[in-house]
Amino acid sequence: MTTRQKIDDLNFTPPAAITDLAAKVKDFVKEKIIPYETDPRWTAHGPTDELRIEMNELAKAAGVFAPQVPKEYGGQALSQVGRAHVFEAAGYSILGPTAIHCASPDEGNIHLLDVVARPDQREHFLKRMATGQIRSIFCMTEPGGAGSDPSLMTTTARLEGNEWVINGRKWLITGAEGAGCAIIMAKNEGGPMDGHATMFLADLPDPAIRLERTLDTMDSSFTGGHGVVEIKNLRLPADAVLGEIGKGFRYAQVRLAPARLSHCMRWLGAAMRAQDIATDYARTRVAFGKTLGEHQGVSFMLADNLMDMNQARLSIWHTAWLLDQGERASNESSMSKVICSEAYFRVADRCVQILGGLGITRDTVVERFFRDSRAFRVYDGPSEVHRWALGARIVSGKM
Repeated sequence: MTTRQKIDDLNFTPPAAITDLAAKVKDFVKEKIIPYETDPRWTAHGPTDELRIEMNELAKAAGVFAPQVPKEYGGQALSQVGRAHVFEAAGYSILGPTAIHCASPDEGNIHLLDVVARPDQREHFLKRMATGQIRSIFCMTEPGGAGSDPSLMTTTARLEGNEWVINGRKWLITGAEGAGCAIIMAKNEGGPMDGHATMFLADLPDPAIRLERTLDTMDSSFTGGHGVVEIKNLRLPADAVLGEIGKGFRYAQVRLAPARLSHCMRWLGAAMRAQDIATDYARTRVAFGKTLGEHQGVSFMLADNLMDMNQARLSIWHTAWLLDQGERASNESSMSKVICSEAYFRVADRCVQILGGLGITRDTVVERFFRDSRAFRVYDGPSEVHRWALGARIVSGKM
């Protein structure tokens, strides 16, 4: 292939079907979902299940429900590039991803099961997750450090006869309160795969899986909040393994690289919303004889927001394209996570500043964006961990 051909193949225009769907989703979010932002059922621990189900029904009626899921479950099996456009549109309200059923952790769990699950697991677990019948949780992170460094995991799984016995404690488990199934990461104890991690599927509720408490966190985007979960003598049948025994860490990468990119897509939509609110305010609020937007100090912040969002979007699109080509895109996923989470925080911070006193109140949703944007720099790998991983690869010559 010549250089000329490579340049000619560079195309940032999505198919018309994707453009139309993204526009349809954004219109749906603006007309049907934004009014819910003052609903008391959007709590400090996220939207309630009652609110989630109500919004899901609206999304189904509008034809925008779960477009990313496999076609066999009523979705459109969107590519990663397609998701980039549609998820950004959904993110225009924090409630948007929950409404159209592309929010975390379900979106990532659905992707993982679509890649790894057996036919019987697809029927029992994936089908109910994809259609919104149940919510799911991903139990990997533990108190004491097994989050960014999963090798520190202490939860164990031992095969006793025809049953697995699992014991451990997980925390910051998103959606734990009210979930209908769990993917549990545990280290094998004994046997030929001793010390290797395995993933297991479990129905909820189960008396051996106890929600100790729902944590009070600064973010409030996810149904079910973030919980501390105790797993005590959980007994699962031998065939409860997701994929193969001992390949848990490998499957975690199958889930985490696309899932962290999906976060970037959704939060970019929120950044756009914050920018729109701040821009409208800057056009009308008068101070010192002219509108705020006519003051360079404010217009420069809006310009910096635009540049931050443009760079974030290009990073997302590139990583999404690589994933669609079958690449692991580990480096690009890490870069996108850092670029987007830090850009979103800067955008939210500037928008609060432009709004001034209004910005620190809950009279606009920007204050909520700001709190959630700070959490995004921590979950799915803190910025420092991604920088450390990228730096190590650079130094070792593996980039």
